[in-house]
Amino acid sequence: MEIKEALAAKAGAANGEVRLTKTMSIKDMIKAMEPEIKRALPQVITPERFTRMALSALNTTPKLNECTPISFLAALMNAAQLGLEPNTPLGQAYLIPFKNKGVLECQFQIGYRGMMDLAFRNPQVQMIQAQAVYENDEFLYELGLDSRLYHRPAVHDRGDVIIYYALFKLTNGGYGFEVMSREDIELHAKEYSKAYDSAYSPWKSNFHDMAKKTVLKRVLKFAPIRTDLHRAMETDETIKKEIAIDMTEVQGEAIELEEGTPAA
Repeated sequence: MEIKEALAAKAGAANGEVRLTKTMSIKDMIKAMEPEIKRALPQVITPERFTRMALSALNTTPKLNECTPISFLAALMNAAQLGLEPNTPLGQAYLIPFKNKGVLECQFQIGYRGMMDLAFRNPQVQMIQAQAVYENDEFLYELGLDSRLYHRPAVHDRGDVIIYYALFKLTNGGYGFEVMSREDIELHAKEYSKAYDSAYSPWKSNFHDMAKKTVLKRVLKFAPIRTDLHRAMETDETIKKEIAIDMTEVQGEAIELEEGTPAA
């Protein structure tokens, strides 16, 4: 069964009449699926706002119009349920056109500011931040039983970025930090971010924030994060083909980039 046919079966009227056609635009599909979308949306987001978010993402990244509709809607729903605005200057989340197994699909990515927002929803977190260290800054860190982190930014002529770090402090006084060199960040991104080479990847348009997000995700592995944040982090950089009341429960598709084929 083709994607739109499967989608039509889910969005069909009670009398069995199919309301979706293959020629429908994504906007028309959202309208046809409004009852199901409304059930899956958090209370703070109306179907009308959801539609505006979709149109805004399509306008800012026209290539999304060529993605399979279900992968686009699922990625958009993922962002909506997490309370993150996709493809805006806020940098909370991104919907990225991605050629997966020869088919252009939409990949969902959490942005640096989105990751910060999700982390701060934990009442145990008193402080969390990620910073860049420039070559003329004073920077020192030590690991072990008396671990410490010291960073004094240079006032002028800071030079190039050489290190990124992230830290958290809990209300009970506990803390943790993670440090990565710029080279380590780039190697990590090339190995684990399937859409790294995509022209629409935030790694191309906002390397600085994506580097901060990378080291932030690492340090959060050592924080007592809540289950909802852990599940939200698992949706990062996924492609999904199903709309559900809880998108974190939907299994992401296996992503396979054909050798020699650009991501988008």
